[in-house]
Parts: sequence; C-alpha cells; structure tokens
Amino acid sequence: MKILITGGCGFIGSNFIHYVLRHHEDWQVVNLDKLTYAGNLANLKDVEGDPRYKFVKGDIADRELVSRLFQEEKFDAVVNFAAESHVDRSILDPSPFIETNVKGTQVLLEAARQYKVERFIQISTDEVYGSLGETGKFTEESPLQPNSPYAASKAAADLLCRAYYKAYGVPVIITRSSNNYGPYQFPEKLIPLMIRNALAGKELPVYGEGKNVRDWLYVEDNCRAIDLVLERGRVGEVYNIGGNCEKRNIEVVNAICEILKNHHLTQHLTPKIRFIKDPRGAAHDYRYALDCSKIKSALGWEPQVSFEHGLKRTVEWYLANQAWMESVITGEYQEYYQKVYGANG
Repeated sequence: MKILITGGCGFIGSNFIHYVLRHHEDWQVVNLDKLTYAGNLANLKDVEGDPRYKFVKGDIADRELVSRLFQEEKFDAVVNFAAESHVDRSILDPSPFIETNVKGTQVLLEAARQYKVERFIQISTDEVYGSLGETGKFTEESPLQPNSPYAASKAAADLLCRAYYKAYGVPVIITRSSNNYGPYQFPEKLIPLMIRNALAGKELPVYGEGKNVRDWLYVEDNCRAIDLVLERGRVGEVYNIGGNCEKRNIEVVNAICEILKNHHLTQHLTPKIRFIKDPRGAAHDYRYALDCSKIKSALGWEPQVSFEHGLKRTVEWYLANQAWMESVITGEYQEYYQKVYGANG
C-alpha cells in the first residue's frame, strides 16, 4: 500500500509514520507537510534514510501541488492529519484554521475523488461535539456543537467529508479522538508545557482553577486505532477513539510534578502552579468524554497504555530529549506564549 500522510511532521502524524513503518514492511509513505511552527523534520530524523519513506514540503490547500502529487504517486490511501490544532491560537486568529482545516481538506477530497483512492481517513477531534456536563459521553451520533473556531473548522471538515462520501462516493472514514499525549508533542500543549516550565523553574500556568475535564489517550494507542480503521474500518463511518481516562487539568499537572519530583530533578512544584484567567471564555469546554463501544465491537480496539504508565513514559521522553524541545521553540512561539500566559508564565 502507498499512503499519503498529510501533516506527518506534527505530533500525531509523526508518531503514526513511525508506527506504520514499524508494523508494515511492505507499505510506502509519502509525507506532505507545510512545516509550520508545530511541524518539525527532526520528529522523523530516524526514518529519513528509509526507502519506504518520502517527504514533500507543501500545503494541502495548494490545489496544483496536491493534484500533481496524486497523479505522480498513485496513492492507495490518504490519512489527513494536517491541521491547525490549538484552540487558543484559533481564538487569536481563526483565518489559518479555515484555510488549512476546511479549504485544505476540500482540496484533498477533490484529489481523492479525481484519482480514485481506496481509503480517505479524516483525523478529527472530540471537540467537534462541544461540551459535556458532569455525566454522559459523546457517541458517534451526537450532534456537532463546536464552541471554538478550531472546533468549528474541524466540524466543517468532517461535514465536507460526509458530503464527498454521499455525493461522490469518496471512501471516507472519520476518526475522532480524545486528548492525545506522548513523544514529539509541541510545547504549547498542556503536558509538554508543564514539563518544560517545571524543568526551567518557571511557574506552571493553569487556566481557571484547573477543573476542566479531559479524556487522555496515549498517542501510540491512537495510532494503533487509526491503523485498524485504515485497514478494516467501514467506509462512510465515524469512529470515536478515547482513552477512557478522565482527568481534571489540575490532576494532570500535579501528576507531572510528582513524576519529576521522583526523578530528583526539581523541588516539589505544586506551589509554582499559577491559576490564570482563561482566555477561551465560553469556548473552553468543561468536559469531554467519548463512548468508544463502536470501535471496540467492530474492530476489537481498546486502549492498552494506562495514564500512569503513559505519562511516566512521556515525561521520561522529554527528559531524554530536552535538546529537541528547545530546538522547536522559535521566536514566534515565544511571542505567542507572552500573549496567552503573560510575562510570568
């Protein structure tokens, strides 16, 4: 199989490329990535020499480039990870989210239609469903009620995928996962941000009182699920992929502090937690939780890595790769950080 993986230099995309090359000796991967701030070639340095892997720098919204690539490579399948993905950034400026997440997805769908790919996997998010209260879980049939420009752009892309399946027969499958964590995640996200700040002796900025609830999924478990969907998922369907592990944000931060303390690298860090005003306002959904019974019954998938073990592995990866972490933090990131967290963050 020859697969186009878009956004493969990002967090989940690079982990998926590693997974595919590790588990499918006869598959070929072409990675199309724009290399924005969160895309890093260093994420895939160890596979650069693999004859099954090819990198192409480019934008999924570039119609001419995408069409030429499909024509030359004759892909069997597409897995679309490419996306602007941070809620805070979408509130500061929604425009790039519409360009990449909506227009870019439509360009890929049109190429998939024209060149008749066998599978098109759209990587989506639980944020398209909106927010939950204290109880209940989202199923694949739950209405889409996005509350941020990021979530709205992903919901729009999902609906385009549905339309291309219904109107043109493009073999689309959508996956919606909960909060991923693990190696190669850009340090604007909660877990790597807390690790980096703790190691640097900085305050740990937490929105509100840290009571927002997220379902945490180790990235390798998500990669395994996407792989199953790619091979055996039913065309036209949506599959929720969750970790069945709900944690308040403050619980996650405290767990990171405890792991670092056990490594004797820092003092007890809880006093350095700083609760800050939430810039997301009503766009900061209270709770996400996914009902994943569909993918479990249809494909036999369920998460294998516990949060405790996964978080420990994640912290240890960042400890071993501090040079990588510092290399991806550009001047643009520093400017963004100041806007969101302020000078003391």
